[in-house]
Amino acid sequence: MQTAPEPRSSRRSELSETEGPETSGANPEKLHLVPKNRVGARETFFADGLFRGIVVLCAVAVLAIVGLIVSQLITQSHLAMSKFGLKFLTKQIWDPVAEDFGALPFIFGTIVSSLIGLIIAVPLSVGTALFLTELCPRKLRAFLSLLVELLAAIPSVIYGLWAIFVLSPFLRIYVEPFLQKYFGWTGLFTGPKYGWGMLAAGVVLAIMIIPIIASISREVITAVPRVQREASLALGATQWEMLRMSVLRNARPGIFGAVILGLGRALGETMAVTMVTGNRPEIAKSLFAPGHTLASVIANEFSEAVGNIYPSALVEMALILFVITLIVNALAGLLVWSITRGMPARALA
Repeated sequence: MQTAPEPRSSRRSELSETEGPETSGANPEKLHLVPKNRVGARETFFADGLFRGIVVLCAVAVLAIVGLIVSQLITQSHLAMSKFGLKFLTKQIWDPVAEDFGALPFIFGTIVSSLIGLIIAVPLSVGTALFLTELCPRKLRAFLSLLVELLAAIPSVIYGLWAIFVLSPFLRIYVEPFLQKYFGWTGLFTGPKYGWGMLAAGVVLAIMIIPIIASISREVITAVPRVQREASLALGATQWEMLRMSVLRNARPGIFGAVILGLGRALGETMAVTMVTGNRPEIAKSLFAPGHTLASVIANEFSEAVGNIYPSALVEMALILFVITLIVNALAGLLVWSITRGMPARALA
């Protein structure tokens, strides 16, 4: 004779039986949230409002400072703008005695020295960034990165002194004769070999902007997903092909933004360029010839400017430099954001 197995009671029925009538019918009033102390709530509200006000004030202060700088530059350069107009940008004459001024030689010197610096610095910076992110041993990576970033901490006057006592003699004895002998037919390397001039200014600027371009390029290259590298290697690409097709192609907008940031740094450099550029307001084809930049002429002559038109012309050149630097940095920020999408590069790695 078979007996049917007894049905197992569920866990819920067991709990309901053991709880009893007092626990099963819980008082719903005990589940209500206990309100905070009104005094504490008021203090929290006051602290939040105070913090918000301080943060907004800081942001408004930054905008106010920029607005005051722009307004002062426009106000102080009004005399020169009303007298020379747009011809100020195209005239080559700089005669403080006759109060006849033109900014073209200084704009030319600023652009030429900055372009020379970029031509030298960009390959070195990108190569340094690739080595630190892809090829450098892990034990040396932090140390070498620190050495590269330390270049940005050296004061510009030290760069200028080094250029006077070390770089200029080296260029005059070794580099400039070589360039004149083999590339003099271009017209860019002719004339007397002083050791200082636009070429020396470009070399100094290149050394000064290498840490900026290298550090930003390193962050942008780090932001390229690791999957891109692994996919290229899985398809049989060599390490160079992987770097060229997967890393550099994806990091190209960010690297270009780093280059533009370096250009903005080079455009505004004053002391080091002033000490080696030669400080002569002329436009010459040869890179051996001395020249002048917007920043260097302001630093050299503003303390000696007399009258009304002379200081106004210098302030107008400061306004030109400010506008150029603002446009360059805004473009660089947009390009860097296009690859990082507003996030830190390390968060995207």
